[in-house]
Amino acid sequence: MKPAEIRNMTNEELLKLLEEKKRTLMNLRFQNALGELRDFSLIQKTKKDIARIKTILRERELGIRR
Repeated sequence: MKPAEIRNMTNEELLKLLEEKKRTLMNLRFQNALGELRDFSLIQKTKKDIARIKTILRERELGIRR
């Protein structure tokens, strides 16, 4: 997910997306532990998406505009 796409969302949408990504990450970790995960890059991509969402939420909280 690109930062521009995330910035166009409202705070409520971002919070829902954040929870969804956290659940996805948990499921990917379970799959990895069980040996069922085939694409290991999905874990890293999901973690980066979570970081992007948190960064944009924090920017909005501080009033930083980009």
